[in-house]
Amino acid sequence: MHIKRDRYLNQLISRKENGLIKVITGIRRCGKSYLLFHIFYDHLISQGVKAEQIIDIALDDDTNAMYRDPTELSRFIRSKITDKESMYYIMIDEVQYAITYEEFKNPGEIKLYDVLNGLLRLRNVDIYVTGSNSKMLSKDVMTEFRGRGDAVEVYPLSFKEYYDFVGGDKSEAYEEYALYGGMPLVISKKTDDEKYKYLSTLFTEVYFKDIIERYKIEMPDVLGELTDDLCSSIGSLTNATKIANTLQTVKNIKVASPTISRYLEYLEESFLFRCSKRYDVKGKKYFSYPSKYYCTDIGLRNVRLNLRQQEETHIMENIIYNELITRGYSVDVGVVEVYENDEAGNRHKVACEIDFVVNRGSKKYYIQSALSMSDPVKAKTELRPLLGTRDFFKKIVVSKTSMKPWTDEDGIVHLGLYDFLLNEDLINM
Repeated sequence: MHIKRDRYLNQLISRKENGLIKVITGIRRCGKSYLLFHIFYDHLISQGVKAEQIIDIALDDDTNAMYRDPTELSRFIRSKITDKESMYYIMIDEVQYAITYEEFKNPGEIKLYDVLNGLLRLRNVDIYVTGSNSKMLSKDVMTEFRGRGDAVEVYPLSFKEYYDFVGGDKSEAYEEYALYGGMPLVISKKTDDEKYKYLSTLFTEVYFKDIIERYKIEMPDVLGELTDDLCSSIGSLTNATKIANTLQTVKNIKVASPTISRYLEYLEESFLFRCSKRYDVKGKKYFSYPSKYYCTDIGLRNVRLNLRQQEETHIMENIIYNELITRGYSVDVGVVEVYENDEAGNRHKVACEIDFVVNRGSKKYYIQSALSMSDPVKAKTELRPLLGTRDFFKKIVVSKTSMKPWTDEDGIVHLGLYDFLLNEDLINM
């Protein structure tokens, strides 16, 4: 099974031999290893690189357990560099296995960073590492590598990557994608039962085990309930205090909000969820809380909830959010105040929400996710916050329709969901 990941391959190609440590991050099992050890490996071979010039090692393989000691890892790699005139490509998979719990609490003391920095001083090496923890491999990497780290984040399959592989009817492919998501190995599972079991096992045997062992979680049941709550409330505003109160009221679980805050960080650092902050469009400032959390893969979310909560509106919103993040945009929740008259005819301000305030460089868009715009009342509700911005940035509504793109009299662009997901240039047209 060969799924094209051209977006990430091109990023690695553009960074090849740039003198930096390429740090490939992302949720476990999203395809980082396949990207590096197969797709990029094959590219190097096709460009004339000899197999002996590629030094690859997977630290999550128990046969390589001895190399989780940074000193042994350095000794092994340096023993393979035998020709000073040849370029060597070093590929290390899941490097968090070479970081101890004590080091994890004190990033400045991580020996692995010294090993990688030492290797980088050799003139004939090009280093690539993968990892599944953003704190160790994104937030701290630029500091610890002293400006010599270059991060590439890999995500589960986008709908376009998924559809390019499975083909067929777009609507049928989308419904399957919206149910089981884009974890690459899901495609190889032939039955619904196999897909369900695979995704369920990822949570219990991979993600939760990683988090519990790495952070020494004392209340794993709280971690599970928190995950369930986030999965159940995607697209809804929440914060640690609200979640703590809900757990106590509904589940009779008493836990302090600072503990919930830490667990939220752990779930984010493991790439299971992403937080989208609220942004005051007119005041140009962020709100401290509440925020929205979206699942990195919608299939993981659905299976975690035993496929019980299939709210199409929220699932579509989550998929659009993930698509925008995958394309390299920063995404916030927009808040804009508009005036309206109440039943008594009095005029007052109302805070309205824009699903996504999207930025990349100098480009900025406002995007609403609307399952349907056929109901005039619903359409007015969706368009009101976009019109309330009263600025000239592009405004877009994405709805689940097969209509061709069109622009209404207020200058708002209307896109069909499938076109939006399959053609990322549409929002720039």
